[in-house]
Amino acid sequence: MWTFDLSLSFLLQIGLLITLALGSLKAYLLLKMEDCKSTNKLTGKTAIITGANTGIGKETAIDLAKRGARVILACRNLDKASAAKDDIIRESGNANVVVRHLDLASLKSVRKFADEIIKNEPRLDILVNNAGCVVYHDKLTEDGLAYHMQTNHLGHFLLMNLLLGLLKKSAPSRIVCTASMAHGWTKSLDVENLHSEFSYTSKSTLIHEIYLYVYSKLSPVLCTRHLAPLIFDSGVTINCLCPGVVYTDVFRNTYSWFQMIVTFAAPYFLKTAKQGAQTNIHLAVSDEVAGITGEYFTSCKVTDVSKLAKDAAVAKKVWEMCETLVKLQPEERHY
Repeated sequence: MWTFDLSLSFLLQIGLLITLALGSLKAYLLLKMEDCKSTNKLTGKTAIITGANTGIGKETAIDLAKRGARVILACRNLDKASAAKDDIIRESGNANVVVRHLDLASLKSVRKFADEIIKNEPRLDILVNNAGCVVYHDKLTEDGLAYHMQTNHLGHFLLMNLLLGLLKKSAPSRIVCTASMAHGWTKSLDVENLHSEFSYTSKSTLIHEIYLYVYSKLSPVLCTRHLAPLIFDSGVTINCLCPGVVYTDVFRNTYSWFQMIVTFAAPYFLKTAKQGAQTNIHLAVSDEVAGITGEYFTSCKVTDVSKLAKDAAVAKKVWEMCETLVKLQPEERHY
């Protein structure tokens, strides 16, 4: 019969080996990360960041505010946004930070927000489509669309179309769209069912929810690649990015068992919000990307996309379907 030495000394040695292994892995991952190295100032420029009250969005806002920008926090929860505003002003030393209500899960809210920006802001230099969610268990928005798709993509799609005229007026200007490595997890896309209106009469499976998320992260990549050539001569660039796997409260609506895994893995495998914000910041401020448009970035570098994401015909169909789903009017098309 096998016997094991479970003495305190043995357990301590095992614990030390595990700690060293995880620490080494963390050090390796840190070495592969790239920080935004630009020291550019943004004095006189205006930036909008969606979901800026927490996580990557908040860290992006702090950085842009430090550079002197007027920063507009576009957030659903005004109480959290107000608290974040105070933090951002304190950390950046820039008082030109304002909060505006934006609920991406409501197309009415997106239109109201855009109208207020166009009426009250003389310029818009940077639009960071950052807000997002991971899992919402078959939740539909007031517009009858899957919460995943509308929050991660369709709301942002409508927003950038409505603000494109102001971005052109303020050129050179930039649009930054948060996507994900998850865009490559599928080899097909049902464009006619893009809004993920599957049967919501029964409890969905985890696989179904993963596909909702994948669709919502593939769509920004396709639309970025479609829009870029249409506005190439306008002075407005658009790029998308994967921030990496970042430990933020974006996981708050996932399964409890998944949240436990994320919490355990965070110190060893996941980026902090500040680390995750670096590519956002790079695309918003760096001279290196001033003439780059229609690309996908990870760790502040251009990265290849999936074969499906390169399909121009699919991108065009997705763009047209998105126009239909958000009811974009002819007079709202600025490309």
